[in-house]
Amino acid sequence: MSEWTIGIIGGSGIYAIDALEGAEWIDVDTPWGPPSDQLLTGRLGDVRFVFLPRHGRGHRIPPGEVNARANIHALKAAGCTDLVAISAVGSLREELPPGHFVVVDQFIDRTVARPHSFFETGLVAHVSMADPTCERLSALCAAAAERAGASVRRGGTYLAMEGPQFSSRAESLMYRQWGCDVIGMTAMPEAKLAREAELPYALVGMVTDYDCWRGAGEKVEVAAVIAQLMANADTGRQLVVELARSLPARREPSPVDTVLDAALITSPDARDPALIEKLGILLARTLGRQA
Repeated sequence: MSEWTIGIIGGSGIYAIDALEGAEWIDVDTPWGPPSDQLLTGRLGDVRFVFLPRHGRGHRIPPGEVNARANIHALKAAGCTDLVAISAVGSLREELPPGHFVVVDQFIDRTVARPHSFFETGLVAHVSMADPTCERLSALCAAAAERAGASVRRGGTYLAMEGPQFSSRAESLMYRQWGCDVIGMTAMPEAKLAREAELPYALVGMVTDYDCWRGAGEKVEVAAVIAQLMANADTGRQLVVELARSLPARREPSPVDTVLDAALITSPDARDPALIEKLGILLARTLGRQA
């Protein structure tokens, strides 16, 4: 078996991975409550995959109510070594039309009503988000998307908005001035929590629409988004198949694997034992190393 276990977080339109061999839906409990759905585990060749539909099967959960802490904790507990998010996004650039895929490498976080960290009073940690995605995993995903038939942009800035409403035209124009390329509602705090969980993270944005910046009469409507989602979804699932085929046999260590070694700031004698127990598997490697 491969040393990789790839967690796939499926966004709007991707609620299962049909190609998985030995597929089984399993329950995973977390201290943060239930994840969005059961986890679908299975293999593609020698590579183990763990799939989670971010909004739940049937798209039951709105962006602001996705329990990102439970989702990331569940994927870590299921043995994932790396996470790939496949997400629907709106385009803020003329050259990124609907149907285009963007492998994101930066974020601007405008979410305001969501828990953004596993760490609380009693154990403080500060992880670096200077480079919020994994360069190695992102490159593998970009190549896999190209082999799946997608037109791919490597690199781009994702504006994470609170939602669930779409942007005003003034906001959309402002985000373009900020240098953003795509816009979505779910990558934050997901990417931050993945970093705290020491999981290298890549995000493939599947463009469903132009945001409303293009002028009078242009607006985002769910019917058009859903139509493009369906067109994108098959390519997104094929991306996963191509990724499995292309992963190196050996998973070399990533700097993200040990990021908490330099992030914990609370003195050992001041740490809250109850919080350490709650964090559980997220701290097992770090505190075992420090013991």
